[in-house]
Amino acid sequence: GPAGLWVTLALAWGAAAAVGAEGPAEPCGADGGAQDAGPPGAAFVAAASYRGPGNNDTRSNKALPILLWWSGSLFPHFPGDTERIDCPRGSCLVTRSRRVAGHRRTKALIFYGTDFRAYEAPLPRLPHQTWALFHEESPMNNYVLSHSPGIRLFNYTATFRRESDYPLTLQWLPGTGYLRAPAVPLAEKDAWRRKGYGPVLYMQSHCDVPSDRDRYVRELMKYIQVDSYGKCLHNRELPSERLRDTSTATTEDSEFMTFIARYKFHLALENAICDDYMTEKLWRPMHLGAVPVYRGSPAVRDWMPNNLSIILIDDFDSPRELAKYLDFLDKNGEEYLKYLEYKNVGGIKNQFLLESLEKREWGVNDMTLPNYLNGFECFICDKENTRVKEEQEHKKSRGKIPAPRPHIAQFKHMGCPMPTPGFGSVEDLSEGDSWKEMWLQDYWQSLDQGEALTAMIHHNESHQGRFWDYMHEIFLKRTRQH
Repeated sequence: GPAGLWVTLALAWGAAAAVGAEGPAEPCGADGGAQDAGPPGAAFVAAASYRGPGNNDTRSNKALPILLWWSGSLFPHFPGDTERIDCPRGSCLVTRSRRVAGHRRTKALIFYGTDFRAYEAPLPRLPHQTWALFHEESPMNNYVLSHSPGIRLFNYTATFRRESDYPLTLQWLPGTGYLRAPAVPLAEKDAWRRKGYGPVLYMQSHCDVPSDRDRYVRELMKYIQVDSYGKCLHNRELPSERLRDTSTATTEDSEFMTFIARYKFHLALENAICDDYMTEKLWRPMHLGAVPVYRGSPAVRDWMPNNLSIILIDDFDSPRELAKYLDFLDKNGEEYLKYLEYKNVGGIKNQFLLESLEKREWGVNDMTLPNYLNGFECFICDKENTRVKEEQEHKKSRGKIPAPRPHIAQFKHMGCPMPTPGFGSVEDLSEGDSWKEMWLQDYWQSLDQGEALTAMIHHNESHQGRFWDYMHEIFLKRTRQH
């Protein structure tokens, strides 16, 4: 969640100090103002801004394209509101001052997916500007982006999906060393079992989510002992006051990690289902050697260190069948240990995983690499500098050289399926079921919102207030069709 992101960023910002920092440059005389506060905790980060790898761009600040972080809370430069960044293909000015929103040199607006609201989008949409989306969080934070009309509002994307322009898929995996950390010896795990610990751990305090995980776990609990310490399906107390503090659970606190590493199996159910959406819920138990019993990304196998690293809930016909298999592994140590062989020397066999980690240019808690916000910013800067050049060539050639074609995000840059019940089918759910009322409605209403904003842009609307009129029209049209 966001807390994890800020921890990562606070560490990454420290890396910036190593890069030379000329004072912040102000675009077009704007002084930035104090529009948006920085992220929670940003005040304590005193490092100079990350500037980029450098280049031979000799233009003055007044000649550079401007990138505007529309979601100012993500602006990865402190303490100023504006900064020159020097990226591989050229330089740009980046700012979070919305005063430059309509400026001819403001070439791109960068939005944070969780904050993006169709009814607050900046209108009219200016033809000389691209929209870029940064969204590393769960699809549940904004289902507008899971539908074609929503994601196609953007030109460039950085999402958890490998198909996005700047993929953030392995954002929770620092590297292969993290996976190789040793597991608690089996004899010790068995000793904890004899003391009354269950074979399976569930630790969840965010209960009403689109993946409807609690409904599944509740059914599983009928067939095998599951120790649940979080607020959801709570049936056991953590052994110390310190561990009960929620902030301990969200960081990699050593006492907390030692505690969860005692378990043989860790129920790892993401809060929403989408290809490549994998979080610390998956990687942390693998790091600790508690075998994840996983439901989340349908494509998760593509990223696993070898063919036997996790147990997929969807491979079993029912919670009862899954419980039978977990019970079998609990009683057969040799079979259980096969799931931890990836921790041995040479145990990570998946070339795709190794190459993906090798190729990514940003780091997770790595002081020697940029964080992914700075990386995405430079990615956009390079795209915009290329586009400016192509537009100039098109003009100079009096139309002989074609104008650059706009790059538009595709459904697969984010597209996530409709939420389904964690156990059973929608038809089985009672009329007043809160999950059904909340998430199915949210999913379909988000489609309407994406369509309404798209229609407003096509009609060159300049007044946000008309959004609900457009929503009403779409609603009427849909009810007539049915």
